[in-house]
Amino acid sequence: MKEELLKGLSEEQIAKVKACKSNEEVLKMAKEEGIELTDEQLAAISGGSCTSEPLACPRCGKTNVSIDKKYVPSMRTYKAFCKCNECSYEWINHI
Repeated sequence: MKEELLKGLSEEQIAKVKACKSNEEVLKMAKEEGIELTDEQLAAISGGSCTSEPLACPRCGKTNVSIDKKYVPSMRTYKAFCKCNECSYEWINHI
């Protein structure tokens, strides 16, 4: 995980994040700890991993993608509403 994504977390919280085996575990831990994730942190998670690899459009494969992360209270989860800025394809990434 990129170190800049851990900014603002305590040493204990960082250790918990690093122990998580999936993005879903990171989100669950953040909710349990009452941690507000930044847009950058959510984008890294919604991209499927915390690597530097960008999210690609499932239709055209381009990486020029806009992501709008929203908490859906009725589902008690976050969703990433994605739109390709190349082909205008829209989809939802389940975080």
